Amino acid sequence: MIGLSGCLGDESDGDGESITITLTQFPDTIDPLNHITGDYFNVLDHIYEPLFEFRPGDGIFPRVVENTEVVGNGTTELQLRDDVVFHNGDDLTAEDVAWTINRTLDDDIGVPSPIGTFGLGSIEGAEATGETTLEVNYSAAPGLAEFEYGNYSRAMNKQWSIDNYDADQAGEAVSGSSADDFNGTGPYEVVEFTSGEEVVLERFDDYWGEEPAFEQVTFNANSESSGRVSAVETGESDLTINVLPEDVGILQNTDGAEVRRVTSFRSIFLPMKNTVAPFDSLEFRQAMNYAVDNAGIVESVLSGFGEARGQPVSPGINGFNPDIEPYEQDIGMAESLVEESGYGGAEIELVAPQGRYLNDSAVAETAADQIDSLSNVNCSVNIVDFGVVSDANSAGVDPDQFDIPFYMIGWGVITGDTDYGVQGFFTIPDNPNRTFDDQELSDAILESQQIEDPEERTQKLQEVNQLAHEKCPFVFLHTQESLYGVNSAIEWEPREDEVVYVWEME
Repeated sequence: MIGLSGCLGDESDGDGESITITLTQFPDTIDPLNHITGDYFNVLDHIYEPLFEFRPGDGIFPRVVENTEVVGNGTTELQLRDDVVFHNGDDLTAEDVAWTINRTLDDDIGVPSPIGTFGLGSIEGAEATGETTLEVNYSAAPGLAEFEYGNYSRAMNKQWSIDNYDADQAGEAVSGSSADDFNGTGPYEVVEFTSGEEVVLERFDDYWGEEPAFEQVTFNANSESSGRVSAVETGESDLTINVLPEDVGILQNTDGAEVRRVTSFRSIFLPMKNTVAPFDSLEFRQAMNYAVDNAGIVESVLSGFGEARGQPVSPGINGFNPDIEPYEQDIGMAESLVEESGYGGAEIELVAPQGRYLNDSAVAETAADQIDSLSNVNCSVNIVDFGVVSDANSAGVDPDQFDIPFYMIGWGVITGDTDYGVQGFFTIPDNPNRTFDDQELSDAILESQQIEDPEERTQKLQEVNQLAHEKCPFVFLHTQESLYGVNSAIEWEPREDEVVYVWEME
């Protein structure tokens, strides 16, 4: 077993080592369902493990679910392993999994969850048919449904959650401030928990699968890249995420530390809600894309750690359209389109987070300055906590429900399929969280969801991306690279989907 700076060494029990991981934000919930944030998954997935294994570029593979069988008529049967237990000793049953899926989808029996909108968009429900078998029902083609439940299925202990937290009641999230408030089936169980600050995990002795290399894992967070990098530099932490380009050199010059990088599945863009002026004009939205030099931002603000983009998804995603080029900055074209839109003299504000994405506030400030340089548009920037942006993104398109129509968000298409990058934003029926109203774009996405032939569906998704490029629901910016600061002794390669799993490390 390797020795790590940041480990507890002789203070830890057993024969293993420990590892400390510093994220950008610490989960503000202990409920595995009422969020859709990558940092939260990176912590909670070690406790409430995924039911399937997703390998970027390769697909979905068995994990807790051993076998799947497409029954037909919008139904797939899942067969669970029979040796999986929760951390409190209860056996995992199909009833637990079915209830967890239904709790994610139905606000009347669970907690309002963006997973239901963005992650399980076509899933209609689940029902246990035996002790370890259940059926999942969906409204899309089986292949798309598999992308969804294969990525977003977790299991909570139904009776334990109801008894302890009334988790079958509408809006009741699991909450608490003790290690005993967690109960999953994952390879690690919680032994110490300081709400908002730190969680310490230890290997679960009765875990059904292979024992992970590290006996103990500590997760904490620091919103500042300099603070995260310093933690790795000084040995207080063994791995951190979202290293800024200007901090790369520090780690490269630190003995025992290094930077590892991968082009991610996360694209950064500026949604424009088209139910309010001036964003209700196609010409104005096009103008915003021509005003921003996205390729220049990648080079100057991101030091080349990214790729300019002109569609909602990145290469490697099923349905990515290789024929779509990014918009190129053309100030004259932008000013002309603003005049054509009838919104000359418009005053707009770009709202953006700080510390959530790679150099996010600097990217936003640069984009806003470039828009403001137009002779007929005034654009300011407002840097806020990420939660403000997240709320704006899920507020829908009803002007009475939102007051932020123009903002920065990043979206990691972790399912590996374009549908996850578009349906939550653009489909109209039964989607109160959408950010854009366009029937043609919505219909194209819904049509793609019903296509069973993989090649035909991929072609339709490429058409969806072309439509999105033309209709400009976003100012398209870039796909970012993920930069990690890592203790050199750790054997681990970063993933395109930004997931950090300790069980993949040695």
